[in-house]
Amino acid sequence: MEQRLTIVTLGVKDLAVSSIFYEQTLGWKKLASSNANILFFQLNGILLSLYLKEKLAEDATVSAKGQGFKGFTLAYVTRSEAEVDTIIASLKAKGVAIVKQPEKAFWGGYSSYIADPDDNLWEIAFNPFLPLDENGNTIPED
Repeated sequence: MEQRLTIVTLGVKDLAVSSIFYEQTLGWKKLASSNANILFFQLNGILLSLYLKEKLAEDATVSAKGQGFKGFTLAYVTRSEAEVDTIIASLKAKGVAIVKQPEKAFWGGYSSYIADPDDNLWEIAFNPFLPLDENGNTIPED
């Protein structure tokens, strides 16, 4: 199996609410392949999809019940600490839930967390150990 990730799918309660958050609040553009049942956003080399949580659980043949920490976070890595501050200030002004204010992180970076409408955690962070290319992809180590 190749070492790669193709799609991250988030189960959401309300596709319309999530669409507003990702399209209008974050300013992302959905792909033409999106439809009334699923949304797709092209990220760097992977797709983010949004699908109704109940339907996603049904597809995976698991229960959709459960609350609290989901056991994962998603990360948006910036090119500087100042960029973290700018993004968080912009999102706060748009009413986004700021879970953790920007601060120096124990691992040597600078980090903040926000929550989307379904409480999926997004880390907005500057990681000095992960340089980015012009497309926002991490530069592979030799």
